[in-house]
Amino acid sequence: MPPLIPDAGPQRVLAGSNFVYTVGSGLYLTAGVLYFTQAVHLPAGHVGLGLALAGFMALAVGIAAGHLADTHGARGVYAITLVVQALATAGFVLADSFWPFVLVVSTATGAKAAGLAARSPLIRHYGGDRPQEFRSYLRAVTNVGVSLGALLAGWVVQVGTLTAYHLLVIGNAIAFVASAAILVLLPPVKPVPTVGGPRWIALRDRPYLLITVLDGIMAIQFKVLTVAIPLWLVGATTAPHWLVSATMLTGTVIVVAFQVRASRGINTPAAGATAYRRAGVAFLVACALVSLSAGIPAWAAATLIMTAVVIHTVGELWHAAAGFEVSFALAPPHATGQYLGVFGLGAGLAEALGPGLLIALCITWGRPGWYVVGAMFALTGLAAPPAVRWAQRHQHATQRPPEPAWKGGSRPTSSEETV
Repeated sequence: MPPLIPDAGPQRVLAGSNFVYTVGSGLYLTAGVLYFTQAVHLPAGHVGLGLALAGFMALAVGIAAGHLADTHGARGVYAITLVVQALATAGFVLADSFWPFVLVVSTATGAKAAGLAARSPLIRHYGGDRPQEFRSYLRAVTNVGVSLGALLAGWVVQVGTLTAYHLLVIGNAIAFVASAAILVLLPPVKPVPTVGGPRWIALRDRPYLLITVLDGIMAIQFKVLTVAIPLWLVGATTAPHWLVSATMLTGTVIVVAFQVRASRGINTPAAGATAYRRAGVAFLVACALVSLSAGIPAWAAATLIMTAVVIHTVGELWHAAAGFEVSFALAPPHATGQYLGVFGLGAGLAEALGPGLLIALCITWGRPGWYVVGAMFALTGLAAPPAVRWAQRHQHATQRPPEPAWKGGSRPTSSEETV
């Protein structure tokens, strides 16, 4: 943990707030679906449909919240999103049918998306010369917090009573409130003065939108370890089922130990583009190894799957670091929240569409589907460098200094030039 603790000051406050928040998130990520299916007794199909609806409805919220953070102060907007998320989460205990469930889950999911965008100006302001590297610190801390939350959720699942599940929900909400309270220790960030032009500039930045789409396609890889590999391991291989936990633990440990280090060398958009390409190749290799694990002895299947998990997680390190670098470096300082809100659209779509796509290709279709998914990641990685170069040219073109006032008229005197 010591390497994951930033120096005292705003960075440590943000990291502490993030840690408390992710402990609560770990509770929900591990047992949230089980709460609605086992404790509330909603059909699993209704829960899946409600979560998908919530994901789609939350897509545009991040852009608006990011814009508010840019123009009205990021600390206050971010704290409000945490409080809203806490209230919506506490409302889970009242959601005893489908539509109340959709209402509270949509509110919580929208607040989460808004919070990620509203936090971005804080990361940029307090991240020092390399806010992208500080973002890597936060991702490592996130994995530690989620792991602790998952351990606590394990007790809830083991007990399985309605009271235990209600304690899980209330604990989740309390974590979000505590995360917001910690932000009181953070000095406020004044909005960066805006420049002329349209208000929603991020939505007009076509190169940035293309990178958002590419990152969103590659973000489906986050569901490979949590959805595709567990289902494949249990249904298509002879590997022991406890290996599912081993794959999750292995991925988490690698991210905690190496995410910061992996990000240090990715300090330019060009380096980020190269990291995208490397990540795509790593995902292709990992998918191919997973596909080969079917129909072989248990020890061989386990070896192939664990090797694939390690390679996949290395690709995940590169992908995350590339996203941190490119999304911040290509966003103008006065619209960081808005741009990062747009960038979050890709991950939001991956969250909503990724599980169904992976199940259809990798589980229903089987071995050929793994090669298709791997090729999709590899081709996306190959498309990233030209997209980043286009975005850099666009950025330079839009940031050119204005033409001198004397063009087309009289040239100023030497004294005017000196002033």
